[in-house]
Amino acid sequence: MRKFQRKRASESWPVGCAALWWEKMMSHDPVELVPYDPQWPQAFRRIRGRLLVLLPQALSIDHIGSTSIAGMTAKPLIDIDIVLPSLGHIEAATDVLLAEGYEPRGNRYDDEVWAFLSRGLVPRERVYLCPAGNGTHRNRLAFRDHLIAHPEAAAEYAALKRRLAGEFTMDGDGYTAHKREFVDAIVARALADDR
Repeated sequence: MRKFQRKRASESWPVGCAALWWEKMMSHDPVELVPYDPQWPQAFRRIRGRLLVLLPQALSIDHIGSTSIAGMTAKPLIDIDIVLPSLGHIEAATDVLLAEGYEPRGNRYDDEVWAFLSRGLVPRERVYLCPAGNGTHRNRLAFRDHLIAHPEAAAEYAALKRRLAGEFTMDGDGYTAHKREFVDAIVARALADDR
């Protein structure tokens, strides 16, 4: 039986998946931003319905990332968090996603969140599996909800994304890393507002 409790991505993936994950993580796809597409919410609802059939044990399936924020410039990629009852449910859900053709992208940040990317679907999907109570999932929802409620913060984030996409055209890791300070500040503000 595979173990998903271990932290390092290279130790927590099925045999063969770790190598595929590493190969995919080392490829350098361009950072492509597009204007907001009003079809993204509908695409999410369709994807969510399909995922609920595949993973009926899911506690929630949430649209996260920039495509979940009306008007936001974004990568043409629907980001989705799937919250499962516990870490013990990750393995079975992984098997389902792999059987559906999703590519494993690993647990890059040792945060009990496993990423998968759709192959050949339009729009592309990046699906994350995480257990209930996961801090990364909580932070993603806080960030999304804060930007939806504060259009000025959303506009500032969109401008930052456009600038960084120009600077890090072929470096997705650099693009993401340089957004971190802004994202962390918004999450801290959002979580403080919830208290």
